[in-house]
Amino acid sequence: VQLQASGGGLVQAGGSLRLSCAASGRTFSTYAMGWFRQAPGKEREFVAASSRGDRTTYYADSVKGRFAISRDSARNTVYLQMNSLKPEDTAVYYCAAVYTRSYYLPKEYDYWGQGTLVTVSS
Repeated sequence: VQLQASGGGLVQAGGSLRLSCAASGRTFSTYAMGWFRQAPGKEREFVAASSRGDRTTYYADSVKGRFAISRDSARNTVYLQMNSLKPEDTAVYYCAAVYTRSYYLPKEYDYWGQGTLVTVSS
């Protein structure tokens, strides 16, 4: 699976952005998809995931109620809608694909996109 993330940029606090991650290669629907982020000097952290099959969604507490992950199987694309953005959301955001049912740890993921930078100004 090849993943290409896009949609990052500079936004003011309280604003919104939608990230996209286009997948190609092996069957998109057989993988769960996740979003992670990494701020300067910090470890990569889980943001959201969408399971394969029933498409159950999972979120980090820090983004619950503000971010939403969704998938478009016809376009082989996963999205991350980010609302009410805060300066602490500033990070490089990565999409990733995982075959197993373990969604929260970066080491569990099989494929990664290149990352897209989100900067939230105060």
